[in-house]
Amino acid sequence: MKAQSPNAGGLKRRVNIPNIITLGRILLVPVIVWAIAANQMTIAFVVFLVAGVSDAVDGFLAKRFNMSSELGALLDPVADKALLVSIYVALGIWGAVPRWIVILVVSRDLMIVGAVIISWLFGKPIPMKPLMVSKLNTVAQVAFAALVLAALGFGLSPEPFDVILMACVTVLTLLSVSLYLVEWVRHMSTIESIY
Repeated sequence: MKAQSPNAGGLKRRVNIPNIITLGRILLVPVIVWAIAANQMTIAFVVFLVAGVSDAVDGFLAKRFNMSSELGALLDPVADKALLVSIYVALGIWGAVPRWIVILVVSRDLMIVGAVIISWLFGKPIPMKPLMVSKLNTVAQVAFAALVLAALGFGLSPEPFDVILMACVTVLTLLSVSLYLVEWVRHMSTIESIY
């Protein structure tokens, strides 16, 4: 009789390093919020930089060493959004960025999350495919937040780059949420009427 290995039957488990890095990025969120609330902008900038590098590292590892997973596909955007929304809200409360841009950034994410939840409730889950404009929007949001934190932390003058990046964030946020909602409406319109 053949002895079965403990790892037989697909029970072999490997530690997924990209997922651990992503979880670490989520744990950095309260640290950055605390630093902004405590007026420790240099610390906030450095931790934000670490979070940004970790995002690049986990993405590289997942692709280069074939460590992609369903959990990672869910965790990564959650980590990114938790980080950005928290930073924008904290900077808005602190008065470092206009509150209207905080409302714009947060509202976009709430609308997209709400649309995804509604599609699940109707049994029509929408495939989560990040659009190119959404990726550009994330880059603009990260760059603007980093610039604001660097300016506050190191006493730099952000003009005119802050205005340029704020305009980019505004346009890309409005464009990305519009495209997502158009795609969502098209997707949901395929639901057969129950009446």
